[in-house]
Amino acid sequence: MSVQKQIKEFVASQPEPKRDEMRQLHDLILGASPGCKLWFVDGRNAEGRVVSNPILATGPAIIGTPMGRSANSIRSA
Repeated sequence: MSVQKQIKEFVASQPEPKRDEMRQLHDLILGASPGCKLWFVDGRNAEGRVVSNPILATGPAIIGTPMGRSANSIRSA
């Protein structure tokens, strides 16, 4: 499933008024930066257990590692 479809389904699953606010914010971000990278993480680990809240984001996902290096932690669209 594409990241765009995952985001659309996640936003649609939210109760109002949160759903409408998330949709408006997402549209505003895409309008300001139409070519940005989209990210979605459903919060589940490799075994399918929920380990965090879902994450919907734009832009690069760079985290520092214990060795001081940077690594992309999330798959992008």
